[in-house]
Amino acid sequence: MNKNILVSSLLLLIFLSNNIYSQDKNAVNFSIADSNQSATIYIDKNTDPLIVWAVNELADDVKEITGKRPEIIPIKTISKKGIYIGQVSSGLFKSKSKDLSSQWEKFSIKKEKENLVVTGSDIRGTVYAIFEITERLGISPWKWWADVHPIKKEKLALELPQKGIISSPSVQYRGIFLNDEDWGLEPWAEKTFEPEVGNMGPKTYEKIFQLLLRLKANTIWPAMHPSTKGFFTLPGNKEMAQKYHMVIGSSHAEPMLRNNVDEWKPKIHGDYNYFTNKTQVDKYWQDRLDEVKAFQNETIMTLGMRGVHDSKMEGAKDLKESIEMVEKIIVNQREMLSNTFKKPLKDIPQAFVPYKEVLELYDNGLKVPDDITLVWPDDNYGYIRRLSNEEEQKRAGGSGVYYHISYWGRPHDYLWLSTTQPGLIWYEMTKAYENGAQKMWIVNVGDIKPGEYDTELFLDLAWDINSIKSDGINQYLKDWLSREFSPQIAADLGSVFEEHYRLAFLRKPEYMGWSQTEPTTQIKLSDFTEEECLERIKAYDNLINMVYELQTAVSVDFGRLVPDERDDAYFQLVTYPIQGAAYMNHKFLYWNLAAMTTDLKQKENYLNLSAKAYEKIKELTHFYNTKMSNGKWNHMMSMKPRNLPVFDSIKAPATSEEVTAKSNTKSVITINANNFVANKTVKNYKWKTINGLGYSNNSITLFPFKHSYFDEKPSIAYEFEVEKAGDYEIEIHLLPTHANNFDHQIEVQIDGNKAQSFSINTKDRDKTWKENVLRNSAIVKLPFSIENKGKHTITIAVNQTGIVLDYITVK
Repeated sequence: MNKNILVSSLLLLIFLSNNIYSQDKNAVNFSIADSNQSATIYIDKNTDPLIVWAVNELADDVKEITGKRPEIIPIKTISKKGIYIGQVSSGLFKSKSKDLSSQWEKFSIKKEKENLVVTGSDIRGTVYAIFEITERLGISPWKWWADVHPIKKEKLALELPQKGIISSPSVQYRGIFLNDEDWGLEPWAEKTFEPEVGNMGPKTYEKIFQLLLRLKANTIWPAMHPSTKGFFTLPGNKEMAQKYHMVIGSSHAEPMLRNNVDEWKPKIHGDYNYFTNKTQVDKYWQDRLDEVKAFQNETIMTLGMRGVHDSKMEGAKDLKESIEMVEKIIVNQREMLSNTFKKPLKDIPQAFVPYKEVLELYDNGLKVPDDITLVWPDDNYGYIRRLSNEEEQKRAGGSGVYYHISYWGRPHDYLWLSTTQPGLIWYEMTKAYENGAQKMWIVNVGDIKPGEYDTELFLDLAWDINSIKSDGINQYLKDWLSREFSPQIAADLGSVFEEHYRLAFLRKPEYMGWSQTEPTTQIKLSDFTEEECLERIKAYDNLINMVYELQTAVSVDFGRLVPDERDDAYFQLVTYPIQGAAYMNHKFLYWNLAAMTTDLKQKENYLNLSAKAYEKIKELTHFYNTKMSNGKWNHMMSMKPRNLPVFDSIKAPATSEEVTAKSNTKSVITINANNFVANKTVKNYKWKTINGLGYSNNSITLFPFKHSYFDEKPSIAYEFEVEKAGDYEIEIHLLPTHANNFDHQIEVQIDGNKAQSFSINTKDRDKTWKENVLRNSAIVKLPFSIENKGKHTITIAVNQTGIVLDYITVK
């Protein structure tokens, strides 16, 4: 790209683009600071310490931007001009707001006369209001965690809608699960950030809790792998959670807030087997309840029982015995809770996570008490396995979701880079919300880094499910990039990320070796043809170049379009993930091309390019750990999590007649799902495009997402044209979404011929499911013969909601 053209286009965008917070033409401004002074912040003298901390964060943020730190003054009544912050119940506010009283984490930010009045319904609600202000002033929640340093300004004003802001969460409990931390977060904490503890201790958790509050989250499932000490075993951890008002929960494998891999000692406790060792297991659980009862209101108890670490429960002979025992265990656990916490069970937050084999128990009749929240997991690859049906949606405990943007396990890990397509997160979580999952959302973020963007997207949806519409996913990304870097590069960089996610949707970087794990297999040549390899290399070359050109772009009016203060942020949020993915693709694609050519010189060239790509990943990772941010993140980034074969250099050349043959394919007609020519709707359901979803970037599905079966089936029709009669094959690519009863079906009709029916769901962990999640596609293949050249029609009908069409090929 010509850099002058780039800068010109970027300058034009300044006038065409609106900032995320500048949509209201009738907005009002409140001056925070100018060349002469800064606004004073007033708080009640009895303000809770967490709110006092957040107020000081706001003052520090303003100082970093303007050089002036607002004064913070305790006061009894509103009298002087300034910023007034506190809970609605505070003595500072004489008139109690009906909109806030007795609400959960709700807040209001309004300009009243010459004052800015910031009130929250409770402590966390008030803190969220404060961080809503800092973000609107240009402070990233990732200020510390991704080094998004504030940009200096002489004048600073808060722009608000004329009626102010009133906001409250869509989902009650919103948070993250720190998991598979062996390769990043734990080594970094142990060796770089908290060497005095030598593990993830209170200093590390404090930074995590501060981040979560800036992201309007309230819940943590602490790290629990063998490399990490149990959260409650390290002095200061639980106290830090109390300080930041964090709700502590635990994963599907850790009932009653116990970290089994660290805390259950077989030599002391015996077998973790409720059939043979009930007394010891009960005592183990009771000891933790006794420890946390002082702050019981900030806990969520996971109930049930699995094995010590992500394995099925020990001791049961069969499915029936497992179901009966888990039901007994839940009864016993609830009795402990009621007796220890001295309150009705309905007032004690409890969760049941039917993960992996536990879902089979639930589907086969396991009874879970009505007041327990059902937290539905995805299949570990972003597709929610099950959601509450109409009857389950009436449960007092409601439901939630446990979702992955990072995963260790079969068929392959994706622990290195965060490439889950934002459109998929939006679709699955919006669908979950519309089907009643409104109580608890937890996202498995792995090591937090490099999952910054997907994490914030998930938590933003949890706070306000209506904040992003189906046609606004890409705009949300651009707004995020505008805040992190500058409005001047947001549009172009947004396009880079859209393509980055789209390419990874077809094949994540971690899957490019066509290998699997559990059991681990060696790398092999891909399914890509020669043409596909070359196209994919070209696409990644463009991304590499764009990432560099955007960072170095300069204009006369703005200077560098990525401010100097944000170079480190740019490397960790843009350069490393995008170029890392690109070079991983280069490593394997050039190796594939080497196998396809008989030209020895060309073969050697391809193998050299493959080797260079591996060295580039090494260089990027070395810079991330040792140079970026002056070594702040040393040991955070591993380029070979779990040392799987996909991360190694490719040492041996390969040849394959099969791959060579694949390069000689006939032409393919591709139809993106949104390019339909006709559609049939039923009831209130309509076909709509989700921009930024699927390999087509424009997948379609039925809106709304509330589940429904159809007697009269909705359908969608496409046209294609062939130049000659003959035998063809249609491939219909759908997202591998799940139905509660494994009963997604489509009917396909070619021209006026008889429709054929296809079932498209797979059972978890079977061969087809593994293929589908690795390529993000469930493929229906339909061979057919065409007697006449010219135009023809494909009509696809669906039996229920939740079926997503990506694209169609005819070949």
